[in-house]
Amino acid sequence: MAFKKTLILGASTNSSRYSYMAACRLVIKGHPIVNVGMKKGEVAEHPIEKPEIIHKDIDTLTLYVGPHNQKDLYDYIIKTKPKRIIFNPGSENPELENLAHENGIETIEACTLVMLSTNQY
Repeated sequence: MAFKKTLILGASTNSSRYSYMAACRLVIKGHPIVNVGMKKGEVAEHPIEKPEIIHKDIDTLTLYVGPHNQKDLYDYIIKTKPKRIIFNPGSENPELENLAHENGIETIEACTLVMLSTNQY
């Protein structure tokens, strides 16, 4: 299995949030992660950083930010240039999907947790 470096956009220290669960599951499965969110903290022993550092080696960006809060992140997402973006339930956004496609980024409307548990990640 190929490990996919994953940026979790919308990372949270709240253990009941799906982004938290995804970070933990990704690490357990051996995928390197980068947590990006608005609040300081740590998830799965990885710090949460602000959306400022552009990572150029991201395979997958898994999105846990609602469409109404995504517009300010468009530039960050496109500059990061992941191979794919997973739009988790509640984060679907046709405008961002079109922008991603225009920049050669694959998009998937799916649940990261389900993809991991069914070995489709």
